[in-house]
Amino acid sequence: MSDNDLGERLRRLGLRVDHAQLAAFLTHVHKSHLSPTETLEQLADLEERSRVAVNLARRTRFACLGSFKTLDRFDWDHPEKIDRPLIERLFELEYIDRGENVLLKGGSGLGKTMLALNFGQAALAAGFTVRFSTLAAALADLLAQESLPAFERRIRRYTSPDLLILDSC
Repeated sequence: MSDNDLGERLRRLGLRVDHAQLAAFLTHVHKSHLSPTETLEQLADLEERSRVAVNLARRTRFACLGSFKTLDRFDWDHPEKIDRPLIERLFELEYIDRGENVLLKGGSGLGKTMLALNFGQAALAAGFTVRFSTLAAALADLLAQESLPAFERRIRRYTSPDLLILDSC
């Protein structure tokens, strides 16, 4: 049986490992002379990693975070001092499990949106679902619905994620 046939059979069984990963895995198995049990354990690990990656990619698309500056490029001292220990505590994401809200308040240009987007990225990496929108876009989206059932379906876009980030811009 060829690798393509095996790959197709595994996909029909529900495995999400792509062809290139499967080919590399089979080469590794042959070269390493793994036992059947070790082979299955490593195949299961490969499949789990593949599913996590697919899940993260799907949740990232749904989140609508776009591109943003990462936290390592954040200037903690400009233009005003920001309470770094508090922000770092917020990156622990405990408020999501508790169902609490976080409000970032301050003048323009302080980095509120950038911090919020980084909170969203951290939440995605931790396995949470996230949705980002501007408040104006979310309201326009909801008001554009022509019927109550359509409105109720659309509002789930904003109420179903574990973390909803609404920006004032």
